[in-house]
Amino acid sequence: MFPNNVRKLRQAAMMSKAELARRAGVSPLTIDRVEAGCPSRMDTKRKILEALGLPPSAREEVFGPDPDQG
Repeated sequence: MFPNNVRKLRQAAMMSKAELARRAGVSPLTIDRVEAGCPSRMDTKRKILEALGLPPSAREEVFGPDPDQG
């Protein structure tokens, strides 16, 4: 599990998990898993960034470093 800032950003946007899931086109369970730090696909990260109104370049800031790189 890897810490990330998804929950903090979602709450700052005053968005529920269900609302973020709907905007991102993923399930609320996926949002739960992402916020808990479970690994997720790049496509899922892209959808969440878009739903939060963030550019793709914010990926590492939001999700932390990619564990596959290094």
